[in-house]
Amino acid sequence: MLTIGEFSRLGRVSARMLRHYDAVGLLQPEYVAENGYRFYEQRQLADLQRIRRLNDYGFPLSQISELLALPEAQLAQRIHRRRLEAYRELNRRRALLRQMEADILRMEDSMTMRENYRVILMEDPAQQVFSLRKTIDIGQLHQLFQQLRRQMAEQGLKLAGPMQSLYHGQEFSYEQMDIEAQAVVAQEGTGVSRKPAQLCACVVHQGPYEELHFAYDALTAWLAQNPDYQVCGPAIERYLKDERSVSSPEELETGVLFPVRRK
Repeated sequence: MLTIGEFSRLGRVSARMLRHYDAVGLLQPEYVAENGYRFYEQRQLADLQRIRRLNDYGFPLSQISELLALPEAQLAQRIHRRRLEAYRELNRRRALLRQMEADILRMEDSMTMRENYRVILMEDPAQQVFSLRKTIDIGQLHQLFQQLRRQMAEQGLKLAGPMQSLYHGQEFSYEQMDIEAQAVVAQEGTGVSRKPAQLCACVVHQGPYEELHFAYDALTAWLAQNPDYQVCGPAIERYLKDERSVSSPEELETGVLFPVRRK
């Protein structure tokens, strides 16, 4: 007979686990001495191996006693069902791994993009602007600026600087955005006003408008690192090089400005 220590070494299972198997009635020692010492027969190593294998297959210990009592053909069917479950779980985990890998790449790209931005504080000068403000779907922004240009032409106003968008409103919504389209002009006229000078946290984005969110990410990260400043006005997108002056979206240049003040 084998002591519990010898049985443990041969079966590569801890003595603590063997005592647990005994307690749940899964694998009991062949003999227990008066002093409580447990002894096992060598033939029980085969039972121990089957228990470990079934447990490795994912069967809980509470089911293994029943499985050990089954004929081989029925046990094979149960293992086959467990195999199919394992494949389903494997496919689910593979999908999760692909999602994690995609998220990691996206986050690393996002971090790399944000590192390419340099946020500065600057005094944005006062400007004379012609404005048109509407609540629109974000997809209508281009039409808003077309309308702005038509009204400028009707009044004989000449562009004297970049065009820009101001995003008003209490919350973000692609469908209902309170946007003010502005053009810097030299002449007075109906709809022309004086935009005052203001302190702004600014960053310049080069590339497609679809990637402007990286510039916003850089500015919000700057705000998180500089809690003594707070935003005090609508965000501004200033089109330094717009689609009329470049040959490809990669050449677009847009300033993003957050008006700020010290708390």
